Amino acid sequence: MNGAMDLSLWQMAASYLFIVILLIIVKTRGISREREILISSVRMTLQLVFTGYVLVFIFENPSPLLTVAVIIIMEIFAVNNIYKRSKNSLSRSLKRIIAFSMVSGTIFSLVYFLLVVVRIAPWYDPRYFIPIAGMLIGNSMTGISLGVNNMVSNMYTQRLLVESALMLGATPKMAAKEITDTAFDSAILPTINSMLGMGIVFLPGMMTGQILSGTSPVTAIEYQIAIMMGILGSVSLSVILFVQLGYGTFFNERSQLVIEREEITE
Repeated sequence: MNGAMDLSLWQMAASYLFIVILLIIVKTRGISREREILISSVRMTLQLVFTGYVLVFIFENPSPLLTVAVIIIMEIFAVNNIYKRSKNSLSRSLKRIIAFSMVSGTIFSLVYFLLVVVRIAPWYDPRYFIPIAGMLIGNSMTGISLGVNNMVSNMYTQRLLVESALMLGATPKMAAKEITDTAFDSAILPTINSMLGMGIVFLPGMMTGQILSGTSPVTAIEYQIAIMMGILGSVSLSVILFVQLGYGTFFNERSQLVIEREEITE
């Protein structure tokens, strides 16, 4: 099979022309989102161009230090993005739990996937390590972000129910169980929905990219199945760590619900 077709400068320009047409439609319809569309398009372009040149350098100069440095940077950006995405102010203790859950869940899943499932050699091969790490970290970041917003909001809106359960003798874990279960469900649902529609409703990006590059569809499917198992495991593990550890930050040493006013934005 032939490799992927190179896109010329004019073909790339045509793709941006499509966005210009979209901006005109949005503007004429009075939908005030043209600024967000323009900024996201420009930012995406600059980020991907920069990333492309960085990856070329890393791929041509494979090094365990470079690979590890890239993963650390990705984790830092992911954790900071979770903080920024939160609709509520987060306590320091909850931020520590978020960082621990994000890093622990994704690193464990990444190491297992690369060394046990794919079995890359050397272990730091950036052509496998970095793209797969990006998929696991990116999906886990989204999952934890949803879980954080859901848990913090429900801890406030359902605080009377939690306090009532505590007064009746429930432990903090029992009193917050419904909230933690709901947070986990909201975090994992997007991943499950994408898996349910995969192959019938849409073809995922990784599989499509491999097919366009000339890889056999069967081989592309094998990799896609494996990576989706990795994503599901990474998201689930990261979110489980967060909900199981995070709820405790809302209680003091006497098992009393403590929600500081500055932690919640009504």
